[in-house]
Amino acid sequence: MTRIDTDRPESVLPTPSHTVGPFYGYALPFPGGGDLAPVGHPDTITLQGHVYDGAGEPLPDALVELWGPDPDGTVPRVDGSIRRDPATGGHLGRNGVEFTGWGRIQTDAAGHWYARTLRPGPRGSCAPCLSVCVFARGLLVHLFTRIYLPGDEAALAADPLLARVAPERRGTLIATDEGRGTYRFDIRLQGEGETVFLEYR
Repeated sequence: MTRIDTDRPESVLPTPSHTVGPFYGYALPFPGGGDLAPVGHPDTITLQGHVYDGAGEPLPDALVELWGPDPDGTVPRVDGSIRRDPATGGHLGRNGVEFTGWGRIQTDAAGHWYARTLRPGPRGSCAPCLSVCVFARGLLVHLFTRIYLPGDEAALAADPLLARVAPERRGTLIATDEGRGTYRFDIRLQGEGETVFLEYR
């Protein structure tokens, strides 16, 4: 029988809850979570990418939440993202008309996520961007970042948050234009090319 000295932290093995959990795939995802834009809206763009762990492996059970203003730069203040049937309590989905600027997307088995939203407009001195919150296994506290869209280099150069980020790391906050209204944004939780994460106080 092996005896573990619990007075010495380096000799205590981590439990599964320390290495795997928490699990976000239960109850938080909902159908249509990535369909932020009403169908047929002319300003719709598609954001897509992968969530990678520190070893560069894709995470199949991460959640990506997005918040963004409308094309005028106005933060929406309408309900409607997760409507419930008052009789059954079941999920009714989005109403298909209002833009709430919020969505929650679960990564698939390959760690891939995508969302259809409206191209955000600028807000004050900030370049057009979306706020992002990442939930993943092993993260006891979720992470915050931003997705800036390329196209207006002057706005990106003048953005106060980007100006505070080291030049060699700014690219981790700027999506890649893949053409036809599609942008790629990979999220790397650790290691080489780690995404810049923000701390709010």
